[in-house]
Order: sequence, then structure tokens, then C-alpha cells
Amino acid sequence: MNNNEKLRVGILGGTGMVGQRFITLLENHPWFEVTTIAASPRSAGQSYEAAVAGRWKMPTPMPEAIKNIIVLNVNEVEKVASEVDFVFSAVEMSKDEIKKIEEDYARAEVPVVSNNSAHRHTPDVPMIMPELNPEHFDLIEFQKKRLGSERGFIVVKPNCSIQSYVPMLVAWKEFEPVEVVACTYQAISGASKTFTDWPEMVENLIPFIGGEEEKSEKEPLRISGVIKDGVLVPAVSPVITCQCLRVPVLDGHTAAVFVNFKNKPTLAQLIDRVKNFKGLPQELDLPSAPKQFIHYFEEENRPQVKADVDLENGMAISVGRIREDHHFDFKFVGLSHNTIRGAAGGAVLSAELLKAQGYITKK
Repeated sequence: MNNNEKLRVGILGGTGMVGQRFITLLENHPWFEVTTIAASPRSAGQSYEAAVAGRWKMPTPMPEAIKNIIVLNVNEVEKVASEVDFVFSAVEMSKDEIKKIEEDYARAEVPVVSNNSAHRHTPDVPMIMPELNPEHFDLIEFQKKRLGSERGFIVVKPNCSIQSYVPMLVAWKEFEPVEVVACTYQAISGASKTFTDWPEMVENLIPFIGGEEEKSEKEPLRISGVIKDGVLVPAVSPVITCQCLRVPVLDGHTAAVFVNFKNKPTLAQLIDRVKNFKGLPQELDLPSAPKQFIHYFEEENRPQVKADVDLENGMAISVGRIREDHHFDFKFVGLSHNTIRGAAGGAVLSAELLKAQGYITKK
């Protein structure tokens, strides 16, 4: 696909850490080209390189192609909308402000693929992990009617930490998980920090992340929910209880999980289901899709952040230590890359699936 055929992408909140991740992931993307970057009024009018001076947090250099893009004011919706086919949203505002600005862009006929949490519980907004619940895209037509739009809509991705254990629960859906206890050990990049920004985290652990436990307990039920009368009705099972800890790791969220099933499987069945689980992104061979969605490890000391977080360009999920428990039926350890699969990369994969299914097109 030549550059004239690529979809023109805008990044809302492009100067922040997640916005930077979007920019690095979209460099040389076969379908998408970043043509527009919007941020706060204080960054507007500057070149992207100047606006981010001293704040570039990615391990790879800033792509040359975006250095001289002039940053627009994210609040000038019509101006930004006129220059793009769709946008990724990583704006840093209050939840109410994010809800409003994302709906403003959708009403301006711009599809919005959001990394933010503001619309995760809006009843007609799909919250998507592309391998797990692409059927929730059916909500888009109901949402368009509410917004009065023809091509504009909002799709969001779920919380980064649940991606380290929810794929396994969905892979085991036939056995009906009924109770889940999860403890997540979350990297500092989940707070948009590096160790330079947050030296207090070196050799430290903080047993609290604001709002994280509520998200971790409720959002999986939305992913497993069903559409009724144009809205998403969350599932009622499994019952999930969670604790979330911040740990001195740069990238990678790990989860230690215990599960009870209505129909207890064998260990061999659980391993078989994760090894063979795939979704539409794999079937369609989307550009960002991992070939193997869930990687299973037999070694007792895997998955490990250093060894496994970057599997398949950070887009794979890892699982190991699946074994019987003396109180619960089974327990396991999961791992996902929080700023790639759990944030910008997951949103890019959602956008690829939206394009493949005809929801996002050139203007």
C-alpha cells in the first residue's frame, strides 16, 4: 500500500507517554500513517520535536517523519477532524473532559480508538480485546444513532493489567470459571513513569494503585457481556476479587491467579485450550497480530518479565505455572506488556480489525 492509500491518522494527546508509544508503533505501518498530532494548547503551534523536548520516553529514537509535524490544539476539533481519517486518543484530562472531547470527535465524523478509561462503561461503546470480543463492534451502529453520526464512533480498549489473565479465562470459557482471585504486579510505565521520573520506586513496592482493583474486577465481565437492546450487558460470572501492586519493573504486568470452575477441566485440557486459542486477528493475519496469541511455558520459572514481555513485538500474552491448587481448582501466572498489548498496541490492533471489517475507511 503506497502512502496515498494509507489511512491518515491523528493522535490526540500525542506528546504524552502513550502518545509516544503510538508514534513508535505506527512508524512504517503498512496501513496507517501519522499525519496529525494534537495536544494541549501549551504544545500547540510547536514542532513535535520541540513540544516533546526532554520528555521523549521511548527506548527507540523519535521517528524522523514526525519531528517537524506542527502540533495542533486538541480542543480545535473541526480543524483536527478535517485532516484525518480516524484518531487514536491518549489525551490526559479529567474523565468528564475525555468523555466530551471523544464524543465531539465522533460527532465530527471521526472514528476514535481510545486508550482512555472514560468510556469503558458507556453502554453502547465497545471495549475491545480483538481476539476476545470482536462481536461487540455490533454496538457501533447503536452508538452512531445516539451520537447522530454517519461514520464517527468511539471504541476503547480495556485496562492494561487485565490483559495478563483475562485471555486465559476466555480460552477456558467452556469450563465456566465461577470464582477468580487475582493479584497483579504492575510496571511503573503503567503510571506513565520511568525510573528517572520515579526514583522512589527503585527497590520498592507500593501495595495500592488508585482505581485499579475496581477496574480489574469489573472490566472482565464487560468483555464477556452480551448486547441486548443496543447496549452491552456485562456478564455476572465469574466473581473476581483482585489486589494490585506497583513493582519496580519498567514494562510488563504480571498476574498470579486462582480459579474455580463450574465444570472442572483437566490440566491437559487447560494447556490445550491456551496453546490453540486464536481469534480474528490471527485468522485475518492483521499487521500487528501475534502469530501465537497466548504463549504457554512449561518451565517452572516462566513467564518472566525480562525474558518474555517482548514476545511477538510485545503483542503476545504469556502464561505458565498452570497447576492444581489445594483450595481452588487451578492457579497460574500470566504476563502482558502493559504499554504495547495493554495500551497503544492493543488500540492499533483494534483499529486494524475495524479497518478490515469496514468500520474505518478513507474519507
